[in-house]
Amino acid sequence: MANQALMANAIRALAMDAVQQANSGHPGAPMGMADMAVALWGEHLRYNPANPHWFDRDRFVLSNGHASMLLYSVLHLTGYDLPISELKNFRQLHSKTAGHPEVDVTPGVETTTGPLGQGITNAVGFALAEKLLAAEFNRKDHAIVDHHTYAFLGDGCMMEGISHEACALAGAWHLNKLIALYDDNGISIDGQVKPWFIDNTEERFKAYGWNVIGPIDGNDAKDVSKAIAKARKEDSKPTLIICKTQIGKGSPNRANTAKAHGEPLGADEIALTRAALNWPYAAFEVPQEAYADWNHKEEGARAEAAWNDSFDAYAKAYPVLAAEFTRRMKGELPKNFHQVAFDTVVAAHTKGETVASRKASQLALEAFTAALPEMLGGSADLTGSNLTNTKSTAALRFDAKTGAVVQNAPVATQPAQGAEDEAAQGAAVEPPHGEIGRHINYGVREFGMAAIMNGVALHGGFIPYGGTFLTFSDYSRNAIRMAALMKRRVVHVFTHDSIGLGEDGPTHQSIEHAASLRLIPNLDVWRPGDTAETAVAWAVALQNQSRPTALLLSRQNIAYAPKGDLGDISRGAYVLSEPEAVGLKSKKTAAVIIATGSEVQLALAAQKLLAEKKIAVRVVSMPSTTTFDRQDVAYKKAVLPKKLPRIAVEMGCTGGWWKYGCAAVVGIDSYGESAPAPALFKHFGFTAENVAATVEAALRG
Repeated sequence: MANQALMANAIRALAMDAVQQANSGHPGAPMGMADMAVALWGEHLRYNPANPHWFDRDRFVLSNGHASMLLYSVLHLTGYDLPISELKNFRQLHSKTAGHPEVDVTPGVETTTGPLGQGITNAVGFALAEKLLAAEFNRKDHAIVDHHTYAFLGDGCMMEGISHEACALAGAWHLNKLIALYDDNGISIDGQVKPWFIDNTEERFKAYGWNVIGPIDGNDAKDVSKAIAKARKEDSKPTLIICKTQIGKGSPNRANTAKAHGEPLGADEIALTRAALNWPYAAFEVPQEAYADWNHKEEGARAEAAWNDSFDAYAKAYPVLAAEFTRRMKGELPKNFHQVAFDTVVAAHTKGETVASRKASQLALEAFTAALPEMLGGSADLTGSNLTNTKSTAALRFDAKTGAVVQNAPVATQPAQGAEDEAAQGAAVEPPHGEIGRHINYGVREFGMAAIMNGVALHGGFIPYGGTFLTFSDYSRNAIRMAALMKRRVVHVFTHDSIGLGEDGPTHQSIEHAASLRLIPNLDVWRPGDTAETAVAWAVALQNQSRPTALLLSRQNIAYAPKGDLGDISRGAYVLSEPEAVGLKSKKTAAVIIATGSEVQLALAAQKLLAEKKIAVRVVSMPSTTTFDRQDVAYKKAVLPKKLPRIAVEMGCTGGWWKYGCAAVVGIDSYGESAPAPALFKHFGFTAENVAATVEAALRG
């Protein structure tokens, strides 16, 4: 039998030693949650240290990411590729043990956590993806998708509003394979939380539709294990296990105090703690019996091997489904994607429709969602405005009684295998199977939607996208930043991108948002100016496997901008119109007008006005500054010649445009007004006449 006390104390010792050596970190939570980790990782979690990425593993999320030494200790002890040297290097440059867990840096870490509340929200996304994939791919006697998502979270996660958004949705979606263990230690940085945190957590989660277990003794591994076993039997609700713990457990003078939270215990207190825990070992020394109790390599290998056998049987019975499942879990696009993208862009160019770019987005989505079953859309209660739904994406719904995913679009049985698949003869024929809904009504939960999409993307099998108004990107900004930090393919559809939305006024009119989003490293931002540019933006976003994308789309209609070549749109900026297009064949180009989105039409109109005065200008459409900035120097110089004055036009803050060496910017550095859009355009100077006058003024110097 495993010595659970020894296993827990190994975590406590490693946590306090690593924090002490780094002279930075949070020892209290790892010491307090050590017994919870023993129960979960030692008795219930299904994982393989030798292969952290095998598909049907259980997912574990440390939502209170400041407790990172808990996770690092467990990963080391169970046999992941995380040697003791990395624990000694905690919080140091280029180590695998950053201050907060980072996905793709530390083997076994499923998501980057730290901003409180987002981890549990990611976990909701993990559990949603698991449930949807199971509904789509599992067949009778072939459950290839069958794993749990576990999360540890603390008081800080509970206090963050995003936990309300996410956990309410988890209840509505009946995510019964989501099990959250709440470290209820009653302490935060400012001390005992009672004066400012009086929620009845049990009743709160019951109101969400969760199964609630506890409070239990979170410092008793046996009690925690029993609670997890009970939670695993729940068939229609997510479960919250309330674990009462002592922060800094084992420390004679720091346990149950805020001092245990975010600073080293100190050499003297560590010595006292070692004595109290009966831990006679030197710093970073773990006895072999503890390693033996924690070691999960053999059991993990057996679990993965069993699943591999199961998947092999599935592949023999349903080879087409197995191939599709494998493709999607690899994050690869269908083989015909480039043809679909090409056809979609060419169709947009051929039709040349005058529509709002939000409608242009829906037109592109009709093609892409039909071709890519992995696209999982949604909107934060603005579907009719964001236009994120398509004919291929029925609303996602769950049976109110059973919690099962509603399958509402029956499809035909699979045809018999062709001659090239002779070896598959005798395999079971695909039974009739409903298609799951692929458009999510997130409700008014922008932040929750964004972080849930991160979890879905991290899990794999889907490309999530979700919509809201651009001005509400402020609500979801930190989750957008986390997607960029984690390098995950998530697409944000932001409509109503400027003062062009009109009468709703300055509370809804985006001014600083485009510039603000462009500042987020590794986030692609597109503000397309017509249907072709919008289709290209979607195609690029879907191919961006290692970065998220924000699409900024108009409410008002935009005329199609005629263009001879579509190839350079994907480079973020391109020459849309030369002076000869407006009758100035032999006139030397005097300036360049750069525009984005709906303002491209202003630039083209201004080009004509200037041509009447024999002033030749080039019009450059720059739908994505972030993409253009990644192009080679030669291309940048070709689009924006050095010697020509540049004038930028965009309905937003002017600050970001000066880096392009602009002589002037037609923008807006104040808040908007409530009025019809045409009146606002005139009031703020977004007219062809003002753009032309600005160019003339720049040329006069």
